Amino acid sequence: MTTAEQALRRLELTVTRRLDGLLHGAHQGLLPGTGSEAGDSRVYVPGEDDVRRMDWNVTARTTVPHVRDLVADRELETWALADLSPSMDFGTADTDKRDLVVAAVGAIGFLSSRMADRFGALVIHDEHIHRMPARTGRPALYGLLSALMDAPRGQVVADPPDLAEGIDVLAATRRRRGMRVVVSDFLEAAPTLDPEAERPWERPLRRLAARHQVLAVEVIDPRELELPDVGRVAFADPETGKVREVHLSPKIRHAYADAAALQRQGTRLALRRAGVAHLVLRTDRDWVFDIAQFVLRQRRMSHLAHRKVTS
Repeated sequence: MTTAEQALRRLELTVTRRLDGLLHGAHQGLLPGTGSEAGDSRVYVPGEDDVRRMDWNVTARTTVPHVRDLVADRELETWALADLSPSMDFGTADTDKRDLVVAAVGAIGFLSSRMADRFGALVIHDEHIHRMPARTGRPALYGLLSALMDAPRGQVVADPPDLAEGIDVLAATRRRRGMRVVVSDFLEAAPTLDPEAERPWERPLRRLAARHQVLAVEVIDPRELELPDVGRVAFADPETGKVREVHLSPKIRHAYADAAALQRQGTRLALRRAGVAHLVLRTDRDWVFDIAQFVLRQRRMSHLAHRKVTS
């Protein structure tokens, strides 16, 4: 077994064992959905269940009110847009941002494959947006993840595709409704520090969310939020290759932290305006635990919204 195969096997075991343990088997997918296919009947819970889903046959047979659950459509397609631009080749913790991209895509892929969904991906890398067709089955997913792991480090190119272009291609890939996942650091080449300003990728993401269920996975490293007190440091821009030496005085470090906080606030607001779910993964945190907490939080919010509608 090669090193890449061993890494993928460890990733699969991490997702299927640890994530199941943290969720206690109470999940069907990464995001809750209303579904459209009839599932099993269960006892009606006043104040929580929609009376329009009452199962009258079972109710008449048992003389106890029952409702029929809805399950997610089968044979759906899940597509992920993986950002492997040069800014993702960075990390100061135990893992780097690119590793988290592979982990996030792998977690979504393994969960989707267990529901018999087809899974495909688009990859922003160098000057191209690569397309990996949606397929079912473990071998196809292993092949997709191997391609992500084996992709060479990003190079400085003259006119690289940006995230907005990748989202547009993702929207045009398949018209059929399904789940779409965007995994990126959501950093722009010319960032704005106005949190209320529209991001270049915001409008394409809003159009995508109008038709599909969309999850945005933001990948960050702690050194993108604050700088250490280490004196003079040479910084290299991975997107342009430019190098600049900076003395990290307290004033510079505080200004950097303030600017990073404004940039992240702008990302959160833009994703909220686009109407998409937002998951943050950090290179210095347990990403499996963060995914599990996100899923549980989404399900609680969905349950509360359902109760509010039916009350």
